[in-house]
Amino acid sequence: MGLHLVCLDLGVLEIKEDLTLIQHATLKKMLLKSGLELLDDKKIILIERIKNVITEMIHYTDEIPKTNYSDYISDKLGYDYTYLANTFSEVKGITIQQYIIINKIEKVKELILYDELNLTEIAFRLHYSSVAHLSGQFKKITGLTPSFFKKLKMIRRKNLENM
Repeated sequence: MGLHLVCLDLGVLEIKEDLTLIQHATLKKMLLKSGLELLDDKKIILIERIKNVITEMIHYTDEIPKTNYSDYISDKLGYDYTYLANTFSEVKGITIQQYIIINKIEKVKELILYDELNLTEIAFRLHYSSVAHLSGQFKKITGLTPSFFKKLKMIRRKNLENM
């Protein structure tokens, strides 16, 4: 399309030119064909950036953050955390903290299924204060204890082996 890139980052593309309505529609159509979506609402874009930071923080980083989650997100995105939190809640209908907890529980489930770490190691890796805290959040989100979730995995594996 002859557009000039200013920035290309995880899920973000910034171009120099202002798009005409026709260019905008063409770009949107081309991206959809590739399975991508053009986001042009500033709030939606900010929400996606918040979600990307949280995903990166929980799923792709093993380091313990040197600051709390709110400071980490705020520093990464360059916005006041209160603004980010209010915008996120307004658009998503849940708080950033609830979104973080949901993502942490998904990571816990993944680590339980891998069966390489015990619950103490998982709690430490995901920055829980204790196994009891992890277990409480896990049960609140999934309705199951981590131990029962692990047993379900074993039962499913045995059933598949017996087929």
